[in-house]
Formats: sequence, structure tokens, C-alpha cells
Amino acid sequence: MLGGRKELGNDEAELLAIQALGFLAGDDERLGRFLAITGIGPETLRAAAAQKSFLAQVLGYLMQDESLLLAFSADQSISPDRVAAGHRRLSGHG
Repeated sequence: MLGGRKELGNDEAELLAIQALGFLAGDDERLGRFLAITGIGPETLRAAAAQKSFLAQVLGYLMQDESLLLAFSADQSISPDRVAAGHRRLSGHG
């Protein structure tokens, strides 16, 4: 997966967000909660995932729930700091 560097490039940040979306989609309850909070429907999820702002929202969502963030980080064998770095990059702050 992604290495130990703190800052990510755009491609790495987008890949991380897509992995996070896959993680959410891997569990119906997690995905359902995410879709309900974001207002995105399953039918528009693929189109939304092509937008940098949506990918930033995916990582932001993980960062708002510590247990979810830690579960994703463990699943991907990365530090939660990588999620924060990806969020900064996709949000235009990195």
C-alpha cells in the first residue's frame, strides 16, 4: 500500500480515497450510513467517485469517525495520518 511519507501526491490521494470508498462499500451498513449522510444515491456513486471533491468527502467522512478511521487504517496497513494527508491534498490544502 502507501508508504510512510506524510504528504501525498494527487494520484496517491485519489487512490487512497478510492480504496476508502471500496472499504465502505464492502459493508452494507457502512455504505448505507455514508450514502445517507452524503445524500448520494447508489445510482450516482460511480459518477461522484470521479470528482476530486467527492473523494475528499470520503476521506473526511472517515476522519469524523475514529473507530471507522482506525478500521480502515488497519485494513489498509497505513497510518491514520495518511488519511488526513490525503484529505488535505484532495481538499486543496496539501
